[in-house]
Amino acid sequence: MSAADQATAPPVPAAPRLNQVLAERPPVRPRSASRLRALDGLRLVAALMVCLYHFSGKNGEVANSWRQSPGEMFPTLSQFSTYGSLGVQFFFVISGFVICMSSWGRSLGDFFRSRISRLYPAYWVAIVMVTGAAVLLPVVVHPVRPDEFLVNLTMMQQPLGVPRVLGVCWTLWVELKFYVLFALFVIWKGVSYKRVVTFCILWTLASAFARVADNPLTDELVMRDHAPFFIGGLALYLIHRFGSDLLLWGIVGMSFLLGQRYSVMALWHPGAQGEFHRNPLVIQAIVFCAFAAVAVVALGWTSWANWNWLTIAGALTYPFYLIHEHLGWFFIRVLHRGLGLGSYETLALSILSLLGLAWLMHRFVEKPFGPKLKRALPAVRF
Repeated sequence: MSAADQATAPPVPAAPRLNQVLAERPPVRPRSASRLRALDGLRLVAALMVCLYHFSGKNGEVANSWRQSPGEMFPTLSQFSTYGSLGVQFFFVISGFVICMSSWGRSLGDFFRSRISRLYPAYWVAIVMVTGAAVLLPVVVHPVRPDEFLVNLTMMQQPLGVPRVLGVCWTLWVELKFYVLFALFVIWKGVSYKRVVTFCILWTLASAFARVADNPLTDELVMRDHAPFFIGGLALYLIHRFGSDLLLWGIVGMSFLLGQRYSVMALWHPGAQGEFHRNPLVIQAIVFCAFAAVAVVALGWTSWANWNWLTIAGALTYPFYLIHEHLGWFFIRVLHRGLGLGSYETLALSILSLLGLAWLMHRFVEKPFGPKLKRALPAVRF
C-alpha cells in the first residue's frame, strides 16, 4: 500500500480493551424462584453425599461405631460412598453462586449481618449438642476441654490449632475466608458484572502464583486448592443473571480444569490400604457433574423443578451438615451395637433421624433467632 493509500484508508478500529468488554453487560434476564428451588435440592444432594462418605465410605471413628470397617459392612455401597467426599467441592460451587446472588445490591455491613445471622445460631446449637453427646458417651468422641469449647464457638478454631468439636467445621473456615475475600474486593465497592469478573480472573491468577510460592500463609489466604470451585460458582451466577457469554464460560471452564486437578491430587487413593479405592476418572466425572448441575440451574433448565419440598430441603441442609458426622456416629453406635439393628436399617434410620433433628433446629433455632440476631447487629455502613 502506498503512502497516499495509507493516508486515505479508513483507520483500523482498535481492539476492545478488557475494561470495555466488561462494561458491556448483557441485559438482565428475568429470574424465577424455581431455579433457586432446584439449587436447594442440589445443596441437600451435596450434604447427603458427604454424609454417606462419613458413615460408609471411610474408616476411623465411624469404624469403631460399626465395630468394623464400613468397607466390610457395605461392600457395594462403600465403593460409591467413598466418592461422597466430593460433596464438599459441590458445596463450594453452589456457595459461589449463592453468595454472589445474595450480595447483589447489598452494602458490606448488610452482607456481614446476613452471614453472621445465617451461620452462627445453628452452629452454636450444634456445638452444644455434640459436646453434650460426647460427655454422655465419650467412647465415641472425647469431649474437648472448656477452653477449647469456648474457642469453637468463634468458628476460628481451625487457624488457632484448637481441636474441633464439629469435624466438618474446617469447611466453614474455608467459607469464611471466601466471604472476606469477596467482601473486601467486590462488595465493598458494590457488586457488579465487571467487579465480579475481575475478581474471578485475579483470584485465579493469585491461586496459581500461590502454588508457585508454596507458602503456608499464602495458601491460607488465597485458598489455592478451593478457589476454582468458588470462582466457577460466581461465574455461573453471572450467567444466570446476565446470560451466556464467552468470557463467563471461559472462567467456568478454567475453574473446572483447575478444580478437577486439585480433586484428583487430593482425593485419589489407589486402594493400597484396603477397601476404599478411588478412580481418578470417576473423581473427574463427579467434579464435572458438580459444575454441570449448577450450570443447568444457571441456564434456567430446571424451571420444571418447582416443588415446595425443595425449599424445605434447602433449609435442612446447613443444620444437617453441621450435626451429621459426630452425632451420626453416636446414632450408629446406639442403634447398631446397642439395639442390634441391621447395618442398612441403622444407616437409613440414622440419616432420617438427623434430618428430623435438622428440621427441629431450623424451626426452633434458625427461624426465630436468626432474624433476631440480624436485627440486634448494628447496621454499620462501611
